Amino acid sequence: LMKHFYSSSVSEDLGCRRGEFSRKHYGSVELLISSDADGAIQRAGRFRVENGSSGENADYAPGTWHRTDVHLENPEYHTRWYFKYFLGKVHQNYIGTDAEKNPFFLSVVLSDQNNQRVPQYHSILWRKTGTQKICLPYSPTKTLSVKSILSAMSLDKFEKSPREIFHPEIQKDLLVLEEQEGSVNFKFGVLYARDGQLTDDEMFSNETGSESFQRFLHLLGDTITLKGWTGYRGGLDTKNDTTGTCSIYTVFQGHEIMFHVSTMLPYSRENKQQVERKRHIGNDIVTIVFQEGEESSPAFKPSMIRSHFTHIFALVRYNKQNDSYRLKVFSEESVPLFGPPLPSPPVFTNHQEFRDFLLVKLINGEKATLETPTFSQKRQRTLDMLIRSLYQDLTPDLHKVNNMLNRRSFSDVLPESPKSTRKKEEARQAEFVRLGQALKLKTSVKGDATANLATTSLCKKEPWESQSFCSNFPHEVVCADSWGQSLLVSTDAGIFLIDDGQPSVQVFDKTLQIKQMHVLEALDLLVARTDKGKDSRVLVFRLSAIQKDIETKQIVRSKYDCRENKLERTKGCHLYAINTHHGSELRIVVAIRNKLLLVTKKYNASSSSSSSNVLSSSESPVEEFQYIREICLSDPPVVMTLVDGPTEDSDNMICVAYRHQFDLVNESTGESYRLHHVETNKVNFVAAIDVYEDGEAGLLLCYNYVCQYKKIHPFNGGSPLIQPSAYDFHFSWNQVPYAVVCAFPYILAFTTDSIEIRLVVNGNLVHTAVVPELQLVASRSDIYFKATAAVSGSSDSSSKEMSSRSSPQTPTAYEMPESPLSSLEGEVPCKNLYKIPLSNLVGRSIERPLKSPLAPKVITTPTPSGVASLPVTHSLSLSRMEIKEIASRTRKELLGLLDEPMPKTESAQKQKKAPRRQSDPKQGAVRSTSSDRIISSSFESYSEGRHPSSSSDPDTSANREESSPSNCPFQLISLYDEDIIDLK
Repeated sequence: LMKHFYSSSVSEDLGCRRGEFSRKHYGSVELLISSDADGAIQRAGRFRVENGSSGENADYAPGTWHRTDVHLENPEYHTRWYFKYFLGKVHQNYIGTDAEKNPFFLSVVLSDQNNQRVPQYHSILWRKTGTQKICLPYSPTKTLSVKSILSAMSLDKFEKSPREIFHPEIQKDLLVLEEQEGSVNFKFGVLYARDGQLTDDEMFSNETGSESFQRFLHLLGDTITLKGWTGYRGGLDTKNDTTGTCSIYTVFQGHEIMFHVSTMLPYSRENKQQVERKRHIGNDIVTIVFQEGEESSPAFKPSMIRSHFTHIFALVRYNKQNDSYRLKVFSEESVPLFGPPLPSPPVFTNHQEFRDFLLVKLINGEKATLETPTFSQKRQRTLDMLIRSLYQDLTPDLHKVNNMLNRRSFSDVLPESPKSTRKKEEARQAEFVRLGQALKLKTSVKGDATANLATTSLCKKEPWESQSFCSNFPHEVVCADSWGQSLLVSTDAGIFLIDDGQPSVQVFDKTLQIKQMHVLEALDLLVARTDKGKDSRVLVFRLSAIQKDIETKQIVRSKYDCRENKLERTKGCHLYAINTHHGSELRIVVAIRNKLLLVTKKYNASSSSSSSNVLSSSESPVEEFQYIREICLSDPPVVMTLVDGPTEDSDNMICVAYRHQFDLVNESTGESYRLHHVETNKVNFVAAIDVYEDGEAGLLLCYNYVCQYKKIHPFNGGSPLIQPSAYDFHFSWNQVPYAVVCAFPYILAFTTDSIEIRLVVNGNLVHTAVVPELQLVASRSDIYFKATAAVSGSSDSSSKEMSSRSSPQTPTAYEMPESPLSSLEGEVPCKNLYKIPLSNLVGRSIERPLKSPLAPKVITTPTPSGVASLPVTHSLSLSRMEIKEIASRTRKELLGLLDEPMPKTESAQKQKKAPRRQSDPKQGAVRSTSSDRIISSSFESYSEGRHPSSSSDPDTSANREESSPSNCPFQLISLYDEDIIDLK
């Protein structure tokens, strides 16, 4: 029974590995040279070549690797804040100049966060260098000023103080500024190359394509007639057929895409260079090259194409033998890393999966290309020109009263309006909202907005979706750590062991207040810190002894039973840290004010033997630890992380954060080295996360809104080489987090009401999940958090009463819509624990189940009378057929068609015979008019099993959470519910 305490825990192994990542998955830079048929060199260029990493999954059996990182990066429905949160709502806009006399604009809105009744201030700062966006918490008792918002954006000095712009026409100008971030629609080139063609003239001269090329075009999108086309045209002529009569078009996750197909563009027998074709495809940032021939034939190289504009080439080959596509991606050297990384090998037998992967890769690639110096400098010049022009237009009215600008006090509360002009202010706000809503509708109908981007595969299972772990948890959580499938939680009422579907077991009473803990299953240890001022200590326990107490149901331990578990010299500690990769030696660094105490665990060969299974509950592991040395710092550390050296001998380091800096301290010598200095007045240290890129140590330094990656180069004479590196990068969060968790390829920031999910390699935003009253509980292996969920949905009356109060202090009806998380009057919201399995985030499935210290059990869902219970699985890797079977079975049971549970084979056969509504795999219908575009989007939502209301507003996707099996506050619907549309 106790053997699992001494064997390596799968969950713990994953927790150790999640900080390991490699940029090699995203290709390597090569010098590519193209030559003609005679062997003469034509052109050369440096490109990053992505062809799948050969050793990516070498240590995993086939079928255990699941792609989790195929996501659009920086999706517009998360980044286009002005269109989403501001336009058509009451908000404030300010104008001013900074200390360098550069004009800037500030927009602030008090809005509900994604319909979850979490009011927040969304703020956008428009400057010539770009836009900066942050969220600030709303407090009904604490007012917020313009000065505090700008200070949070590191703008403290001004040449002219900000003043508010009252004219509603400013919304149109600010929308133009936001559109400079890039188009929401895309145009991609498609070039057909026959076997053996080595020059662009030969490729562009192909008048027609092969049968396999036609099938590939049909996979990409629909063939549309250009003449009279009213949708996104991508620069093609839709009046006189000068750019061909037909083209390929599709809608993918809300983005309109027009393909410039070489064989569909005008062909000229006299012009061998085919200038008309090159004029379009040569000016596309991304081009797909479909090449015929075997793998052994000469391959395409980007240097074959004479274009200074195209930065990304996607080489596609089709294999008739196994009906598969092979992908290879070339990116110009200056293009930042972008995902998703290619699988190994980069071969796709599922055509729909290949289409989705390819389009996500191309869209992310074009967005990444816009960050290269070639495009970013042009965008910066354009943005600077627009801001200065708008500032000059508004300057003449600067001193006029009650006109476009008004001199409000610099520290005035944002939501308040002048009392003397209340009626005039209300009339102005009404006109402001009316013009904004009209502008939003016009932009949506024109197809230049992100209004329909909420239609992003609601049936897709996202890796960050959570599972309900413990319902209605009554205690306040202080800290916790996972123990197998269970969770050891320190609360205000004591320490409890919780398992899904099991009653909690109290391990220690409330006299022992644990503020920090680590469960080390492989070492049979529990390390904890009690915080009682000067009496605080670091304690160590044997997990096997705790397990024995649980099994024998002995009396609950108190702090008086833990005298023998106190580590020496740790009295008065306020923080401790352990090494993540505790392979041969466990290291603990304890902070006692400004002193660091290094303690290690003695290596004991018998610790892993079965003879150690027979241990008395009173035996303490304190004697296995030894004091090494003491290191003095200048200040007490706020954050502390241990960094493993490459030799694990004398080059281990300690990263500490205090005052305005992060320092590295050598464990052996105690020498300190400056790692990073924070150039702001106020510093809120969040975390220092040790990550290991191809075995070399690096640190993610998190403070305020910033996350900075610093690579620690190989050690030189015991000292790390800390210097600027091309590998270093930084990005900003939208809201100040209180905790950051790294699970490659993702990094998650936890705030009081949201989880912001980004990619580690480039910091690009993937998703923002709104979770009211969020508290991170544990994250060393699986991620556990506590959140407040309502017992039932919202009532119409409460929503109407809210909408009737449209004062600026309270978000109006369109800012605070109905939410499933709003509780009825008199109801007490419950607090639940949720789990995000680490295996889903890192993309690896665990073959063998994790063992729990509690007794094994069979979990079934509580079901109403008359409905058979369905088994609950802890895995998120259900197949589509399994999900559809559960949906179909539930539907029939609810209709009273089943008296007894149906066998799986019979259910599957009936499903197979039943007529089924087919969804459009291309996620978009061919549209002829603007109104048809909206109608087809709604029809498409029904055909894919989504409610049409989710197509109009990204925020409404949160309203579907009631259908979630785990009732997670931010979980998307997980069932393929086309089978239960009739019930709705």
